[in-house]
This record gives sequence, C-alpha cells and structure tokens, in this order.
Amino acid sequence: MREGRRNEIIMAFYVYILECADRSFYIGCTNDLEKRLQQHNESKWGAHYTKIRRPVILKYSEEFKILKEARQREAKIKGWRREKKLALIKGKE
Repeated sequence: MREGRRNEIIMAFYVYILECADRSFYIGCTNDLEKRLQQHNESKWGAHYTKIRRPVILKYSEEFKILKEARQREAKIKGWRREKKLALIKGKE
C-alpha cells in the first residue's frame, strides 16, 4: 500500500517468482512483497512448497493495480515451462 494524491491509499499487488534451494521456482501473488518473502523464508505462514525448500530468493516481480490482473498473470506464468520463466527473469520475455 502507498499513498497517492490527496492521501488516497493505492493498493499494489505483486506477482513474483522465487527460486528455491532446490533450484525450482515458486510463483505467487501478494499485496506486500517484503512481508511475503519473509514469510516464505522464516515463518510458519509461508507456503508448504517453499517451507521445505528454504531458503528462497526473489528472482522477479511485477506490480499491478488490480488484483484480478495480478492473479491472471500469476496463472499464466505458472503454466509456462521453466525455460520461459528463466527468459522472463532475464528480461527476455
């Protein structure tokens, strides 16, 4: 969340790619990227997938203003093969 003009609160949503200790990728969506990354690495609130593959490293993120758009992008990326995800991370997608 951040403040816009006239103290309006603007909610931001993020789609992110984490690289796990076993070199696999985890794709997720959140409205607080820093907090979510900390959860994945340290707390019991991280996804089960990442809890057993710690530590995780943030490799990529995109910001959206609308949750629906972020969720759609998350689903799209999840459907990609590893090579295409790597290209996105490297800025070639």
